[in-house]
Amino acid sequence: MPKNSKVVKRELDDEVIESVKDLLSNEDSADDAFKKSELIVDVQEEKDLEVEEGSEVEDERPAWNSKLQYILAQVGFSVGLGNVWRFPYLCQKNGGGAYLLPYFILLLVIGIPLFFLELSVGQRIRRGSIGVWNYISPKLGGIGFASCVVCYFVALYYNVIIGWTLFYFSQSFQQPLPWDQCPLVKNASHTLIEPECEKSSATTYYWYREALNISSSISESGGLNWKMTVCLLAAWVMVCLAMIKGIQSSGKIMYFSSLFPYVVLICFLIRALLLNGSIDGIRHMFTPKLEIMLEPTVWREAATQVFFALGLGFGGVIAFSSYNKRDNNCHFDAVLVSFINFFTSVLATLVVFAVLGFKANVVNEKCIAQNSEMIIKFLKMGNISQDIIPHHINLSHVTAEDYHLVYDIIQKVKEEEFSVLHLNSCQIKDELNKAVQGTGLAFIAFTEAMTHFPASPFWSVMFFLMLINLGLGSMFGTIEGIITPIVDTFKVRKEILTVICCLLAFCIGLIFVQRSGNYFVTMFDDYSATLPLLIVVILENIAVSFVYGIDKFIEDLKDMLGFAPSRYYYYMWKYISPLMLLSLLIASIVNMGLSPPGYNAWIEEKASEEFLSYPMWGMVVCISLMVLAILPVPVVFIVRRCNLIDDSSGNLASVTYKRGRVLKEPVNLEGDDASLIHGKISSEMSSPNFGKNIYRKQSGSPTLDTAPNGRYGIGYLMADMPDMPDMPESDL
Repeated sequence: MPKNSKVVKRELDDEVIESVKDLLSNEDSADDAFKKSELIVDVQEEKDLEVEEGSEVEDERPAWNSKLQYILAQVGFSVGLGNVWRFPYLCQKNGGGAYLLPYFILLLVIGIPLFFLELSVGQRIRRGSIGVWNYISPKLGGIGFASCVVCYFVALYYNVIIGWTLFYFSQSFQQPLPWDQCPLVKNASHTLIEPECEKSSATTYYWYREALNISSSISESGGLNWKMTVCLLAAWVMVCLAMIKGIQSSGKIMYFSSLFPYVVLICFLIRALLLNGSIDGIRHMFTPKLEIMLEPTVWREAATQVFFALGLGFGGVIAFSSYNKRDNNCHFDAVLVSFINFFTSVLATLVVFAVLGFKANVVNEKCIAQNSEMIIKFLKMGNISQDIIPHHINLSHVTAEDYHLVYDIIQKVKEEEFSVLHLNSCQIKDELNKAVQGTGLAFIAFTEAMTHFPASPFWSVMFFLMLINLGLGSMFGTIEGIITPIVDTFKVRKEILTVICCLLAFCIGLIFVQRSGNYFVTMFDDYSATLPLLIVVILENIAVSFVYGIDKFIEDLKDMLGFAPSRYYYYMWKYISPLMLLSLLIASIVNMGLSPPGYNAWIEEKASEEFLSYPMWGMVVCISLMVLAILPVPVVFIVRRCNLIDDSSGNLASVTYKRGRVLKEPVNLEGDDASLIHGKISSEMSSPNFGKNIYRKQSGSPTLDTAPNGRYGIGYLMADMPDMPDMPESDL
């Protein structure tokens, strides 16, 4: 290397702001010949410089301390609460073991290819979602902004769920657990069980009345729930402290937040398998209902679950992968993380149904005991003849098999009068068929099952600590999907932005900790993410496959990975995935249109849920959430298509290069690519067109080979300079 190579390196690393005009204006005024000449950059020398100097381009961006830390971050982001309380519900609802087949097929067709695509563009361009899609096509830069908006909407209510979990975690250090029994109330004469609790159950009452203190409708605010407000504040403080230093702080926390849930799930599975009735739950879970698998709804819900399970479209995947080295094997990462996510869902499903099988047996035993007492009363009253009861059966201590035998006999003998007796068949499968999902699974069904566990406070602490870790892992990726693109684009300090982001989110999140807050969580969950994220991912697929060019992208991957990815991905990205995503979008819109917009309200007088439609202002909010989430896409397209922002104003439309990587994208896409460096005067120079192949050979440069995006973003355009053969590197 020449002795002044470090000087060359330092100067090449300096930012060139606004346009090539500024680059040329920074040269000495006497160097007119330089301004009229072509720029030479020796690619081989540039690469050698990287090797010798440790690739300062890589160093100037934070990087993961190890590959394990990065994998754990991606696993922590993709494996979240949905794996524990959404996947088991869908598996139960849509055919048990038969649901796993469509899910696995769609994981291969939609999940892994699109996950690989997001990992690739993030690692290749080394920017957050805004910078990545600006690089692909400035007109499509709104995709990145839309991802940030959706991420923020999701973060607002997702952290509320973590707040709920923190509350239950804090209440778990009691024996017995506070949701174990219904509370007693006193009136003038005697003590009785709380009527609302008696009509429902102890865990249901605790969730709706003690934890949420919920109102009867979304229109009835009821004021702030101070307990949940404190928990929400604690949740945002935890997220802020973990993210304030970027991956330097959050990466280390990933070792615990990503691995601890697996320890708890395995412990729960071992413990649950030792409980009476757990096998009944697992058997019910994996008993395939093949006829259900042929229904279109099953495939739609499986595709949606694959889509959200991997965190596609949020920007978190792109943000995390942008801190990787350029030669990292992101294909291996995509397959590994996708399968870890799948097997985690299966593991969580085993745990959930083992516990629910135990709970079903407990409930079934109570049912048999109550109905046996009713049969004894009917025998004493003469409603049922003692002769029909087999002599070997003792109704005071009856087994499940004996009870079912007696039940069948009475049903046959008292065929016409049987309905008057109001006897229950007490079948375990009836209890297991009661589909429970979301908060109902975590805060009602699971908490009730744990009250029957030996040492129930210990298992409750472990369970909610696991949920906290699952939630935080996903929150880190969600917040990274907001912070990284904004820091890359606007060059603000990460620490300040993180604090402002979390503080603003807490203030907005106060609407979720009102007494009616649970209804707003449902609203945001239904309308702020599903359709906008689908549209974002469709546009991402189109941007890479058709705007940037699938052949060019495959060449980029070959250059980056050192090998050509399977042709399978070519056909997936270009044909199959876009068609599948469009079909999913249409199906989701149709389903949303057919399903009346509303929510399940808790009616105190009835002690049960009742479906209510949103009021008019609620409908406006629902529509506004979807519109606001996707609005950046057309706005940025129109602004840049019509050149409404001057590219010399230092705003979003300006161009900034750092060793050839675009930081801010140009609006002016006119002109030939070669004119970036060739002999036009500076005032005539136009910004490069990134939608076309900027690596084609330049006229008059027969020795220049086409470089598939090289090692740096758009790369430098290179040409021979016969007029200035001896120009020193320091002048360059």
